[in-house]
Amino acid sequence: MPRTGVRAEVFTRCTAAGHRTGPVPSPFTAGGYQGDMVEDLLVAVSGSTWALPLLYLLVLGDAFLVVIPGEAAVTALGALAVTQGEPALAAIVLVATAAALMGDALCYLVGRTIGLERWRWMRASRARTAFAWARLRLERRAAVVLFTARFIPFARLAVNLTAGATKLPAPRYLVVTGLAALAWAIYQTLVGAVVAAFVPGGPVVAVVVSVVFAVGLGLAVDAVLARRLRGLGRGTGTDLG
Repeated sequence: MPRTGVRAEVFTRCTAAGHRTGPVPSPFTAGGYQGDMVEDLLVAVSGSTWALPLLYLLVLGDAFLVVIPGEAAVTALGALAVTQGEPALAAIVLVATAAALMGDALCYLVGRTIGLERWRWMRASRARTAFAWARLRLERRAAVVLFTARFIPFARLAVNLTAGATKLPAPRYLVVTGLAALAWAIYQTLVGAVVAAFVPGGPVVAVVVSVVFAVGLGLAVDAVLARRLRGLGRGTGTDLG
């Protein structure tokens, strides 16, 4: 076949394909391949064998460093569980609970073994105020403080370290902290799942909206619980924040 004939045939086939499938998006055009790449990444994450181990590490690290996005990871996987069908919601809750409990228990162990003055950051003014705040509240209502502090990142760290340093009985600590970790894991997972169930637009939109919603809701919960915790020790002369 002559070269011009080949070109004409190729053009005809491409034109016919274009009518059937629509225009091919440019990778340099907003809404082109970039959105598909992010969606493909989220889909790959949801079905990956390392999704839950990674979640465990993030939640565990969040117990010591509040900048690690443990809460966001739980919420994001909760959203993906609804939009993609995996990982299972129950698995997310169990992994998040186990990691949260382990992280809190390790903080308790650090406080019990080395105290509250070993490292420089522990002797900083804000840290010392937080430890004094936690000590007073643990003396008054240990169970309430341990449970509610799980939902307040900085307070959680101070309370767990102080619980260990003040030799709060380990069995009692583990029972209350375990229940708090379970409640926290269910809460974070359901935020992602519920938002994803009502927000259309696929996994990308579901994850973004659910994480933003969780952050906003978390800030509101933090404020309410922090006010509640401050009220437990009002009149003692020590406050957090």
